[in-house]
Amino acid sequence: MVEYFINNCNIRKGRCRNSLKYKNITDMHTHSIHSFDGNDSCLALCDSAYQKGTLALAITDHCDIDGEDINVDTLCQSQLADIEECSRKYHKKLKVLKGLEIGQGIYRREETERLLDTYSYDFILGSLHNLENKQDFYFLDYSKYDVYSLLGKYFDDLLCLCEWGAFDSLAHLTYPLRYIVAREKINVDMSKCSDVIDEIFLLLAKNDKALEINTSGLFMDMHDTLPNISLVKRFKQLGGKFVTIGSDSHYAKKVCCGIEEGMDIAKESGFECITVFVNRQPMMFPIR
Repeated sequence: MVEYFINNCNIRKGRCRNSLKYKNITDMHTHSIHSFDGNDSCLALCDSAYQKGTLALAITDHCDIDGEDINVDTLCQSQLADIEECSRKYHKKLKVLKGLEIGQGIYRREETERLLDTYSYDFILGSLHNLENKQDFYFLDYSKYDVYSLLGKYFDDLLCLCEWGAFDSLAHLTYPLRYIVAREKINVDMSKCSDVIDEIFLLLAKNDKALEINTSGLFMDMHDTLPNISLVKRFKQLGGKFVTIGSDSHYAKKVCCGIEEGMDIAKESGFECITVFVNRQPMMFPIR
C-alpha cells in the first residue's frame, strides 16, 4: 500500500526539492486560516508543500474545544471543504490529509466524541495548550506559579488524555517548555517528570498511538524539538512503534521547516519509518 501511495504521487517530477536529503518528506502538523492563529489558506500551504517535494501534508487546524467562542460545526465544515478542494487540485501530486489538532479534548469529552462521530478525518492530533480553566501556557505569568506544580498537572492530564485515546498522535509533548524554558529562561529538571512521562509512553505504545516530533522549537529560543531526542529515544525503548513529524507551521512559507532534522532524530532514536495516518490508520514510510 505504501509503494502504491508513493508511485501515485508524482512527487519528484518538475519540482524544486530545495536539496532535501530525504525523499519521503511528510509534514503532519500545519495550520491554515481556519486556525485562530493561522495566516495562509489551505491552498497556499499545499502550494508550498508541493514546491518542496513533499509526499504528504496534513492540514491540522486548531480545535481548542474548551474555548468559549469555538463553533465546531462551522470550523469543521469550512475547513474540510477547503481541504477537499486542495485534494482535487493536487490529485496524484500531493497527498493532502484531512487533519485536526484537538486541544484540551479531555476537558470536553462529549463534545470531542460528537465531533469525531460527525466528521470524517484522516488524522487527529491530541494536545493540551492549557490546564482546565486556565489560560494557554503562552499567557501565564510564571512568577505567580511553581513551575513543577504546573508541569506535574500538565503531564498528569496528558496521561489522562492518553488513557482516553481519542487521537492518533500526541502533539508537542513538552509544549510548556516553549515558554517556561525558552522564553522565561527558567531552568527545569525534567527528571522530576520522568515517571509520568514513562507512563505516557507506555500507554501510547500499548494503544498503538504515535508520538509527534514537533520541529517548531528548532526555530525558537529553545533550538530543540518538542520532545527532544532523549525523550524520543525513551519512547522507542519503552516500545513506541509510531512517530509523526510536524513543523507546526502557521505560515505557508514555513511548511516542512525542520522536517529533515526531525527525521534525523527519529532515525537516531531507532525508528526506521515515519508514520502517516490515512482514514485514522497508520501507514509506514521508510526514512530514506
